[in-house]
Amino acid sequence: MTTRQNKKKGSSKFRLFLKVTMLLTLSLAICATAYGVYLTKQAEHAADSAYEVIEDRKMSDQREVKVEPAQDNVSILILGVDDSDKRGQGADNSRTDALLLATLNNKTKTVKLVSIPRDSYVYIPHIGYNDKINHAHARGGTLASIETVEELFDIPIDYYMRVNFNAFIDIVDALGGIEAEVPYAMLEKDEFDRNTVNLQPGLQTLDGREALALARTRKQDNDIERGKRQQEIIQAIASKAASFTSLSKYDDILSAVGNNMKTDMTFTEMKSFFSYLTNGMPRIDTLTLEGYDDMSTGVYYYKLDEEALAETSHILKSHLGLTPESTNISGTSSQSNNSAYTTKTNSDTQ
Repeated sequence: MTTRQNKKKGSSKFRLFLKVTMLLTLSLAICATAYGVYLTKQAEHAADSAYEVIEDRKMSDQREVKVEPAQDNVSILILGVDDSDKRGQGADNSRTDALLLATLNNKTKTVKLVSIPRDSYVYIPHIGYNDKINHAHARGGTLASIETVEELFDIPIDYYMRVNFNAFIDIVDALGGIEAEVPYAMLEKDEFDRNTVNLQPGLQTLDGREALALARTRKQDNDIERGKRQQEIIQAIASKAASFTSLSKYDDILSAVGNNMKTDMTFTEMKSFFSYLTNGMPRIDTLTLEGYDDMSTGVYYYKLDEEALAETSHILKSHLGLTPESTNISGTSSQSNNSAYTTKTNSDTQ
């Protein structure tokens, strides 16, 4: 075989290699694009399944115009409910087992997260008198809870997310578990009210049912400590989701969300919040409502400290750009000094 023939044969093999490589690269790109489209469709389907508007409520009465998450500061009320058949509670008459309020500042890409103790003694507009805040949902559903929290902090609630225990468990499991600090040894009920969750103290990776038990327990402390644990768990979930690299896992997360969550956010509005993850995990400041235990009536209530409540309200208003020194709902907001009320800050991005 001549040198020319060898070169020609070698050139043909190289061209074949290039063609195969290009074909493989193109195939992978098509698969990735197709899977991306699939995930988008799955996400859109999940969002459509979760979408539930509140009748006769297009926006908060405290807003002159409806907010746009892509450009405005917004607030989200997160309601954790146990709507299991075992307890005979449906979505509309269950008490809230967890109640958290998040405000999101679009300019600073920061989040304020407040945990509201379930036994807080507050005014419930739907029934016209004071009672435990977790009774609001049982008496008047999601709308009653929203109106109660708006009354409590004097701020608009722009969106809500109502999540049941199954969604919580499935999301944590889909993420491969979360890292959390267990404060003490505990034997807690699982999602079926069976005492099967046995946890030992220390920092560890928890699966969904274990994380739920940690979020619910208050046997050895109180609602305030439970609220702090719930805030830390939400931070852990957000951090894990933000750093997740396996797209295949998002399919499970989307399925969990679509089946077990309700929200008045559209798919387009949900996508607007991805901007908060552009530079990694956003800073999350957690706030605790100060108060004291009260048994003067023979029924346990958590009475909120009025001065601390007013300060927390001011912090949230400032973060939303609603205080006099703030310009507008989408512009700059004067950040209050909330060091006395912040229990933990995620400082990955300052």
